[in-house]
Amino acid sequence: MRYFEDFTTGDVYELGSRSVTKAEILDFARQFDPQPFHIDEEAAKDSIYGGLIASGWHTAAMTMRLLVDGILGDAAGMGSPGLDELRWLKPVRADDTLSARMEITSIRASESKPDRGVVNSLIQVTNQKGETVLTWKAIGMYRRRPA
Repeated sequence: MRYFEDFTTGDVYELGSRSVTKAEILDFARQFDPQPFHIDEEAAKDSIYGGLIASGWHTAAMTMRLLVDGILGDAAGMGSPGLDELRWLKPVRADDTLSARMEITSIRASESKPDRGVVNSLIQVTNQKGETVLTWKAIGMYRRRPA
């Protein structure tokens, strides 16, 4: 189990990778972001993207899965009050393979709640070409190690 005390500013965690299929792009977008460039291949060809792309929210959801599998599933996480910045820098397309990494940018023990601390990190997601497709500045709360 990874506790607040196990994080150090500057630590980098490789969170793994996953590929995205056209079917996943379409399924997600039809449910949650039905813009033409996410759900209609012909309309997407005429868009500024020149073809079908994943919703940015889909990319964020896939990133969240990589975070859970890579860090949070084995951590004393207590959730998050939100994030400071989310950027979609390049489109994600069918058959792209996304890889995520997390760099700890700062840590702070809570003064008002001594059972926890706050870990700030930069999440970066790249595609198989090494292009950064998403970044977000995360805020995570983690339990302090029991005495």
